[in-house]
Amino acid sequence: MRIPINEDRPIEGNLMAENEKAVVHVRLKDGVLDPQGVTIQKALAQMGFDDFVSVRSGRFFELEISVGADNLDHQIDEICSKLLANPVIENYEIERKS
Repeated sequence: MRIPINEDRPIEGNLMAENEKAVVHVRLKDGVLDPQGVTIQKALAQMGFDDFVSVRSGRFFELEISVGADNLDHQIDEICSKLLANPVIENYEIERKS
């Protein structure tokens, strides 16, 4: 069952609408084995979805940031490389939203 997400309602706390958001997508690098993706692909085949020949899993993070934060791009990049992703085996993409 898919649960709809209400974008207007903050998940926690009383967050102000003027805050910025950054969405970080983390994926395994090409050539790195993805056991979760392989398991999902096999399950799809067993369910009769034979057209899906490969699945790669990943994660995403949504960061809410105070407007006017200094050095924001550098801070987000540092957070990604030190905490959210393992740069040895994963790539990340940052998408800024205002």
